[in-house]
Amino acid sequence: MNRKQHQDAHLAPLRSLPASALRAVLRDGYGRDQLKQDLMAGLVVGVIALPLAMALAIGVGVPPQHGLYTAIVAGLVIALLGGSRMQVSGPTAAFIVVLAPIYSRFGLRGLLLSGLMGGAMLVAMGVLRFGRLIQFIPHPVTTGFTAGIATVIATLQLKDVLGLSVPRDSPHFLEKVGILAGSLGTASPWEALVAAFTLAALLVTPRITRRVPAPLIALPLAALLAFLLSRFVPGVELATIANRFQVEIGGKTVMGIPQLPPLPIAPWAAPASETWSFNFETLRALAAGGFAIAILGAIESLLSAVVADGMAHTKHDPDSELLAQGVGNLLLPFFGGIPATGAIARTAANVRAGAVSPIAAALHAVVVLAAVLALAPLLGYLPMAALAALLLVVAWNMSEARHFVHTLRVAPKSDVTVLLTCYALTVSFDMVVGVSVGMVLAALLFMRRMAEVVHTKLSQRVPEAPEPAPEGVLFYQISGPLFFGAAQKAMATLESIGKQARVVILILNEVHAMDATGEVALESVLRHLREQRCKVVLTGVCPQPLLVLKKAHLEEQPGVYFSDTVAEALEIARGELEREPVLKSRPAWLGSTDGS
Repeated sequence: MNRKQHQDAHLAPLRSLPASALRAVLRDGYGRDQLKQDLMAGLVVGVIALPLAMALAIGVGVPPQHGLYTAIVAGLVIALLGGSRMQVSGPTAAFIVVLAPIYSRFGLRGLLLSGLMGGAMLVAMGVLRFGRLIQFIPHPVTTGFTAGIATVIATLQLKDVLGLSVPRDSPHFLEKVGILAGSLGTASPWEALVAAFTLAALLVTPRITRRVPAPLIALPLAALLAFLLSRFVPGVELATIANRFQVEIGGKTVMGIPQLPPLPIAPWAAPASETWSFNFETLRALAAGGFAIAILGAIESLLSAVVADGMAHTKHDPDSELLAQGVGNLLLPFFGGIPATGAIARTAANVRAGAVSPIAAALHAVVVLAAVLALAPLLGYLPMAALAALLLVVAWNMSEARHFVHTLRVAPKSDVTVLLTCYALTVSFDMVVGVSVGMVLAALLFMRRMAEVVHTKLSQRVPEAPEPAPEGVLFYQISGPLFFGAAQKAMATLESIGKQARVVILILNEVHAMDATGEVALESVLRHLREQRCKVVLTGVCPQPLLVLKKAHLEEQPGVYFSDTVAEALEIARGELEREPVLKSRPAWLGSTDGS
């Protein structure tokens, strides 16, 4: 193989990553009928995404147009470059708990730079093919932190649902709850009325018809109610997008959402908080935020892709999807977009609407863009209380409360412990702490369970042996993986039998996995037995443990023998008992001594 062929072979896996889903669709054949289906699905999902994008941006604390820009840019770029045929990407509720503290502390500049770092990390995860590792995150961890995020999101909406005048904000959940509780005296019954009306409309509409998205009916009706209250009830002034958010464009103040497409900006030149100062502490905080964005973005997007696969009977490429999410999040800050990931609800709606390819998700972005250009002034009339009610519904659906309770009822105690720990830490601290501690706790509990399935047996007769062991010889069987969670348990008995036997036949045919800790524990026991002048015959060693032992040159140690069968091990043991010179047996599967 020449140098060019070697480089091509090395780069081939990377070339297969971008746009794997779109390339697969085009390869299978894409015509007018498929385009019609994608057009209809894109229109439906675009209508659903429009109010959600605004509500989610407001949930983070940024003006609503940044959520719309996210839906447009991410929805187009990630769909065309991704590994899922049905995935719809954009701003999601899960990101609120990560992004809101960053924006509160550093302003839009810090939020965009943190998203840029998260995008770079996602690209690296895709290139390094980390996609399949996400499946090793235990279900109680994802359920716990998702429910925790939903709880925080719902709590954050109380301010606008009740129309509270909050004197200050706090990045800490428990302190935030205290501030909200102390502000209950400022609640507005009119804001609460609009929120309750919107909530009722969102819940009732799907029972009447599913052909029209519930927000498309509930939010215009809420805007009409808010207008009538402000017009005909003296002293009532309800918060809307138009009177809550303003932007300076060309020296003019635009109320609400500017009637413009996402325009290029420099993230490092975006508005920053008054306390902004670029130093190592700021960089470290932004990098930590970027890491949280990357981890949550990876988990959320791949979970969404799995949901889409289950609904549409497709198969996604997780590495291609991670790469696309990374590229999308790298581009978003340069168009004023906040971080994005796969949106489960919009993806499910995309599948139900009849989408057949990533073109549907790309078209949903075009629909949102068209709405911004045509309807921006009208969107300013949407009440903040109505958007907060929409997020309450999103948080409820996200929490999967029934599934959470079901898990508490039927799961083993160890899984319940992981679930509640992840939930409590996500609510009390943040998602990164919840997931990190949950993963460590789940791993430790898994190791304990694995150690419990390792069984040992010390006897003078085993089914594999043609006859009982002679006096001075003992069989010691180990069943199960010999790794750091179980090695000490498996080896504990061996340390105490050196004075009872002159030869121990160690049967390892049911040990299919061994790690370095298992090898060290075994080597330590062999050394202890050697000091007691006890020989050891290892028989039936499986391929993976054999490779570990071979690298440790265990077969070269004095008093240690290998055999293929128990019968052969008995012959070696008799030779030792009769003090006959016995050559070390070297089975064919150990390889030759010259390294060939």
